[in-house]
Amino acid sequence: MSIFGKIKDAIFGNKAEARPTAPASPPPASRTPSAGTAPTAAPQKPAQAPAQPVDVEAVLGKMAADNGQKLNWRTSIVDLMKLVGMDSSLENRKELARELGYTGDQGDSAAMNIWLHKRVMKELAAHGGKVPANMLD
Repeated sequence: MSIFGKIKDAIFGNKAEARPTAPASPPPASRTPSAGTAPTAAPQKPAQAPAQPVDVEAVLGKMAADNGQKLNWRTSIVDLMKLVGMDSSLENRKELARELGYTGDQGDSAAMNIWLHKRVMKELAAHGGKVPANMLD
């Protein structure tokens, strides 16, 4: 699983809805089909309504309140990763940068970290998270 995927799953939880790939049993067929008629397909279920957006700030705020460390997750990618229980090493942050398409100098970790935090917040919003506007700038 990708590093961003781990961050997203830690924040969103396992709220993925189970979607059956096939019906549990085939639809009942008529006992005596007449000649020249094809069996009709089972009616399609309507599409499920999208789930409510996950309030990223509220989830992370609760995690921070339950955490003994004082972490600045609102602006620090290192603290955000620590908060969700991930290894925040430079190597993992570089891998995250590659995943998210960072084109800057990975040797400038300060600039990369700022970019990563903003990009992670944008990606969380793109995946159904409700993220405050000041974290998307």
